[in-house]
Amino acid sequence: PMPTIRETILQALLAALEAMPGATVLREEVLPERLPTGGLVILRDGDPGTPEITLSPLAYHYEHRAEIEVIMQGKTPAVRSGTFDTLVQAIGTALASDRTLGGFCDWTEAQAPQPVDLPVEGAAALKAAIVPITLIYTTSDPLG
Repeated sequence: PMPTIRETILQALLAALEAMPGATVLREEVLPERLPTGGLVILRDGDPGTPEITLSPLAYHYEHRAEIEVIMQGKTPAVRSGTFDTLVQAIGTALASDRTLGGFCDWTEAQAPQPVDLPVEGAAALKAAIVPITLIYTTSDPLG
């Protein structure tokens, strides 16, 4: 069977992130014990939320909130911040280059990174944040 609109959009977003140089990109994975040097990006599928519905023809309009976790490890705060900043800019560039993700989405918009604390026992300090992503799309079936 064909993937749903939602899955197609998430796959397109993952592909856009995977095209970024340097970082390792995963989807819905747990944080590995060892972080890659170039940083780690984990796409979380998130929540499609409650759609607005229009009739005739029947359509469901979603503002789906996905999340991109950006995790950086480094020996000093300056190294962590520099690599983190580069990676967040790369995410912005990847999204700006195709806001419709190949025409599957009406619009894709990132919000400012929200810092999160991820203490890891016996590991160098981490810098981590969640970048909320809004995926705006329409489908004829809430399960499709």
